[in-house]
Amino acid sequence: MAIISSLAYLAASVLFILALRGLSHPETAGKGLTFGITGMSIAIITTLLSPQVEGWTWIIIGIALGGSIGYYIAKNIEMTSLPQLMAAFHSLVGLAAVCVAAAAFYNPETYGIGVIGDIKTASLIEMSLGLAIGAITFTGSIIAWGKLQGKISGKPITFIGQHKLNAMLGASLFVMIILLCLTGSAFWFWTIALIALALGILMIIPIGGADMPVIVSMLNSYSGWAAAGIGFTLHNNLLIITGALVGASGAILSYIMCKGMNRSFLSVILGGFGGDDNAGAAAADMGDRNAKIGAAEDAAYIMKNASKVIIVPGYGMAVAQAQHALREMVDILKREGVDVTYAIHPVAGRMPGHMNVLLAEANVPYDEVFEMEDINRDFAMADVAYVIGANDITNPSAKNDPSSPIYGMPILDVEKAKTVLFVKRSLGSGYAGIDNPLFFEDNTMMLLGDAKKMTENIIKAME
Repeated sequence: MAIISSLAYLAASVLFILALRGLSHPETAGKGLTFGITGMSIAIITTLLSPQVEGWTWIIIGIALGGSIGYYIAKNIEMTSLPQLMAAFHSLVGLAAVCVAAAAFYNPETYGIGVIGDIKTASLIEMSLGLAIGAITFTGSIIAWGKLQGKISGKPITFIGQHKLNAMLGASLFVMIILLCLTGSAFWFWTIALIALALGILMIIPIGGADMPVIVSMLNSYSGWAAAGIGFTLHNNLLIITGALVGASGAILSYIMCKGMNRSFLSVILGGFGGDDNAGAAAADMGDRNAKIGAAEDAAYIMKNASKVIIVPGYGMAVAQAQHALREMVDILKREGVDVTYAIHPVAGRMPGHMNVLLAEANVPYDEVFEMEDINRDFAMADVAYVIGANDITNPSAKNDPSSPIYGMPILDVEKAKTVLFVKRSLGSGYAGIDNPLFFEDNTMMLLGDAKKMTENIIKAME
């Protein structure tokens, strides 16, 4: 049975790797999901058939309850709520790691790691690491969910000495882990848990809204490492492999996104850059400038007479669910002989790949969608940049205003297009909490209103 279980876990591990490979591109994402589902099914069935598994009644109840809740959420979740859903799920993974660590600490004989008061040192190290990372992931993910859901302010919440306090708590965690390994005391076990829970909150509350996509992927990485740590405690090779895959992929994605924003990962962790006091200074520079307000008919005429149009989607498109109307508008432009492409910023939306998923849902051809580094130079040759629901990722302050909180972040160079059509509900600030001077440029026309309704009106005007 042990050999069969090992082979089954190996097959599941290979399928998980293939799943990650498939999910790296929208065109193969469906196949990747199939690999992931198949791998997880094999893993669950193999674990349930293990001779060590007892108490089938509670297991079945747990699977039925969790499966029902998961099915209901999956069927009813809006695309715009996926980022906070991911954060919520990450918190559950962290909580599970804490619970498993506690179960192993109080029932070591069950896991073959010793007896109460005399647990193997290696197991205590593994257990405490899983406990600490899991607790940080749990509370950090709850704060991230609150910011994304609007329950907590998206602006950084900071106080004097915050970084020093975080550093002190982080150092104390290592000391507590050493003390736990030396004494095996429950006091140090729960002290680690409490400090880690506090650290999870303190690490995420200073993160600004513009950095939240990075935080979502970072917490995803944390949840993976927590699972891997607990996998060592449970002597479960599959859990170790799966956790390491999630942890490594999340860390790599966080690094890629930080690179795309010209920020070091450490700078994001130590406070972010969205919505701080400098935002007021940036807003004050707008003075009494007036924006040029246009109508759907104006936009329709300009785009139908253009040769090249670049679409820049943002969170506003997701909120309005305007991707299908956008695809219809683009189809009309193509029939008129207009060259249309899409430009995706690394942190557009609220999570990595948010815009890619929405465009794929509207069956936008993959070869028309380009990442920022591949299309930025094309804006200078474009007749029209159609910005639908984006804001911070097009803000020129990131390039020319050193006092701006987003200064240094690479943006899409939409201002270089001959005409910028900016679809937005109002002239208000974006998620980072700062005004966008692009609204007031001579080549910008603001199309104020709901992104879906405005795009539909443009379609009617074109027809």
